[in-house]
Amino acid sequence: MVDPAGLERERDLERFLTFVDAVVAIAITLLVLPLVEVSRELKTGISVASLLDEHSAELWAFLLSFAVIAKFWFVQHASARHVIRYDSRYATLTVLWLLTIVLLPFSTSLVPEAGDEALSKVLYMGTMALGVTFLGLAEVVTVRHPELTDGLGNADPRYAWANVLLLLAALGLSLAIPIVGYAALLLLLLDSTVVRIWDKARPLGQEESEESSR
Repeated sequence: MVDPAGLERERDLERFLTFVDAVVAIAITLLVLPLVEVSRELKTGISVASLLDEHSAELWAFLLSFAVIAKFWFVQHASARHVIRYDSRYATLTVLWLLTIVLLPFSTSLVPEAGDEALSKVLYMGTMALGVTFLGLAEVVTVRHPELTDGLGNADPRYAWANVLLLLAALGLSLAIPIVGYAALLLLLLDSTVVRIWDKARPLGQEESEESSR
């Protein structure tokens, strides 16, 4: 016999994840709107090459933020892959993550105009770090409450914490050495390396207790 309450929970989760995907899609689409406005300058007789050169900072900011939002969506998608039941704690943390995603187009718009300012960097990279923190906390919820998942795979908050650490390091490097700028975000490519170092540094007893608790 079908459990009506169970079906309702499944519907709630499906609707929630659909909402999450829609908000991310809108946020990533908003990134391109300033470039659409830039294209109107062609009416003044400027060449395409000159236009692209003049607005190279806007193009770079768009590509960077597109890559960041896409990466974070894949992380969130992997986190939610095995979640089968709606949970208010998980949903709240995911909505807070969405808030940071929605804010990224705004902080991206600051990069071409005030990219060298410390506050601009703090808003841009700080928003990312805050978002990944919420994702990590959402994963912790599913780890501590395995009844929310199908049991076929566990979330791994270590990668979220590694990315938070790398984002803070990138922000610190960018502020300390301004010429590095937003290229410091390339540190995010080292998240797997940080997790491996983390695993090697943990005491054996702690690792065994974590395995037994899963």
